[in-house]
Parts: sequence; structure tokens; C-alpha cells
Amino acid sequence: MNTAPPQTGFTLLEVLVALAIASVALMACLRALAVSANGAQAMQQRSLALLAAENRLAELRLQRAFPPPGRRTEPCRQGALALSCEQEFQNTVNGNFRQVTIRVRLPDGPVLAQLDGLLSPLP
Repeated sequence: MNTAPPQTGFTLLEVLVALAIASVALMACLRALAVSANGAQAMQQRSLALLAAENRLAELRLQRAFPPPGRRTEPCRQGALALSCEQEFQNTVNGNFRQVTIRVRLPDGPVLAQLDGLLSPLP
């Protein structure tokens, strides 16, 4: 008669199933981390774009610029980002004011920030 105690432990199949479950959980964590990193980068780009638009509007006001109605685009680098500022000038009902809309984007990219303001040549 065999009096050896029964063997305890995990079978190979149980170990493989546990590894598969752990790998799926790890992949989900990595995906969540990647989405979070992309969101943080996009937020940083939008913040820098808004700073670029605010800087451009402040420059126009300090120069007491009163450009004719129309649209023009110029580079407006902010930090490491090579941004492009599109400025659109429109007449208002009051001839002493000009409405300006500044849209900031990466080259050939979507608008990251838009800022509206008024310009006046008056002191």
C-alpha cells in the first residue's frame, strides 16, 4: 500500500491561466498610463498656445496697433513649440475699436487656443 502524502501545488494549466490574467491586467494598466501621458502632453500644448495668444494680444495693445481688417499669420514660438498665430482683424460698430481674434495652432494642426479681444489707437 502506498502511504505517500498527496502532492500539493499548482498544475501547469493553473499557472498559465494566472499568468494570462496578470498579463491582461498589466496591459490595461499600460494603456491607461499611455492615455494619461497623451492627455498631459495635450494639456501642456493648449496651455502654451493660450500663453502665446495672450502674449500676442498684449504686444498688439502695447504697440497701439490698429491694423486694417483682414487676416495674417505669423510664427509665435512658445517654449519648445513652434506655434503659428493666425490673427483676424474686423471692424466694429465703433470706429475707434478693432476686434481681433487670435488662433494658435501647431503647423498644419488643429486650433489649440483662440482668444478674442479689442484694439484701440486711443490712449
